[in-house]
Amino acid sequence: MERITSFCIDHNVLTPGIYFNRVDGNVFTYDLRFKAPNKGDYLHTASMHTVEHLFATVVRNSPYKDKVVYFGPMGCRTGFYLLLFDTPDVNDAKKIVTECVEKCLLLDTIPGSKKIECGNYRSHNLKNAKEELTKYLAILKG
Repeated sequence: MERITSFCIDHNVLTPGIYFNRVDGNVFTYDLRFKAPNKGDYLHTASMHTVEHLFATVVRNSPYKDKVVYFGPMGCRTGFYLLLFDTPDVNDAKKIVTECVEKCLLLDTIPGSKKIECGNYRSHNLKNAKEELTKYLAILKG
């Protein structure tokens, strides 16, 4: 079988940040890398789940909502994928991500975290999610 694009990226050199990953037609995939791969420091499942709920809700309610195809976690627990329509410039994607992370940090509740709304509603951690988002925002702005 052919190696998929994500496995062709040298994970030994990745650092936290935002990276263009691939393009499929008019859908551009960005890696929102919160943690350096294979360094032993990974996102905790509950905080990662909460970041997913926060960011997905904020970005889909933002001025960019019509650009959003998907936002979700990387299985390796080092970050997230953001898929956007017609957004080939990483600086445009970075602007969207930065604005949405700032809005996520203002939320005091986790959207979609009730049992009826979420398949693992007990696995959330708002405090730690905000800590990870704060660190990531510093990376985006630094």
